[in-house]
Amino acid sequence: MGAESKCTLTFGTTRAEGKALLETDALIFRGADMRLSVPYKQMSSVEASGGSLHVRFPEGVAVFAIGDVAPKWAQKILNPPSRLDKLGVKPDQIVIVHGVEDEGFERELSARGARVSTRLGGEADIIFYGAESRPALSRLRSLLKNLKRDGAIWVIRPKGVDAITESDVMKAGKAAGLVDVKVARFSDTHTAEKLVIPVRDR
Repeated sequence: MGAESKCTLTFGTTRAEGKALLETDALIFRGADMRLSVPYKQMSSVEASGGSLHVRFPEGVAVFAIGDVAPKWAQKILNPPSRLDKLGVKPDQIVIVHGVEDEGFERELSARGARVSTRLGGEADIIFYGAESRPALSRLRSLLKNLKRDGAIWVIRPKGVDAITESDVMKAGKAAGLVDVKVARFSDTHTAEKLVIPVRDR
């Protein structure tokens, strides 16, 4: 989710100053003398009160004093955005899914109301392109003929491998006349990187 705030953390008998981070899968605290990461799936309750988040999980109750943003953070934790929300998919958009190995992704898109195709043809609002290694990125330029000028290509690549990196995607996108504007979690194993045509070239 990408938000952060100065924070005083109280956890058991420990009290520490530092920074709280609202990440995709966990609420994280980083201080000079203490660090704590609480995965959302382990939280049994989340409450905002008096400028603090009270988070109960198996190890106990952690109180994150983050001020006025506490209610907003609580809502984000309790009602996290879906994968399609993060990827910006809207009903009635034309979406092409090409080379993405993810069971259920096409069903998610159809349930959202998108018009989904696995074939390259016409002009799409969004192209989801699976790239498992650097050589696959050479096709980015050819995908442009199937993309609306204000559309986006999301490159879906494996996380944490040398075969293809964020830098590789950025470099290949630039060579194809695209700019990278966003990174999002796609799954436990894959990352999504968003490329668009620069506004001046549309």
